[in-house]
Amino acid sequence: MNATDRTPADLLGSALAADPGRPLVTFYDDATGERVELSVATFANWVAKTANLLQDELSVEPGDRVALLLPAHWQTAVWLLACSSVGVVADVSGDVRAADVVVSGPDGLEAARACSGPRIAMALRPLGGRFPQAPEGFVDYAVEVPGQGDRFVPYAPVDPEEPALVVAGREFSGAEVVERARAEATGLGLTGPGSRILSGLPYDTWEGLNAGLYGPLATGGSVVLCRHLELAGGGVLDKRVESERVTAVAR
Repeated sequence: MNATDRTPADLLGSALAADPGRPLVTFYDDATGERVELSVATFANWVAKTANLLQDELSVEPGDRVALLLPAHWQTAVWLLACSSVGVVADVSGDVRAADVVVSGPDGLEAARACSGPRIAMALRPLGGRFPQAPEGFVDYAVEVPGQGDRFVPYAPVDPEEPALVVAGREFSGAEVVERARAEATGLGLTGPGSRILSGLPYDTWEGLNAGLYGPLATGGSVVLCRHLELAGGGVLDKRVESERVTAVAR
């Protein structure tokens, strides 16, 4: 990774420049049997489209707050990097009433209604599928995002020293996210490019976000992100570690 990268979006840009075809996020949902693998290029394309949705359709500006009522999921990872790209604060499981925009999965829709700004609903269905019918009062992400541009340029440069992430009540600047992810990488078993971590941790703590996204991104590695890992039968984890060529495990 580039030593001058100061924000998570910078890290993604460097990963894209270095090797766009390598896997970045492989996602399993053991409740549905879903598996999806996203290369750096595919993930970056989702991020660009989502950032354009934020900036152009939802009119968010740097410093605005986006509440993410979402589980550990590949689409949540996309939203985290899209927020970083625009310069808005990603507030994970945060105060909906204080948010300018809320993004919610199916389980958080009632809580999300407390947001007075735009409300985005995520069906979290395989292959990014849409709701059969969008929840009342919400925009269906899967309907809106495909038409967004494949390239994103922020209207204003993103300041790495400004707030970028709130998780478990702790606020981080973009630079702090990058610095802490790099500093803690070795402790996670992420030793550099080619490292591949399997994470079954939720995204509502720094530890979960670091193992499940920021750490691999900061070190040129990749993540096998597992939702509902507790539902996996005996021996599934060992087989997954072997088949996915995992080098470290966080659970």
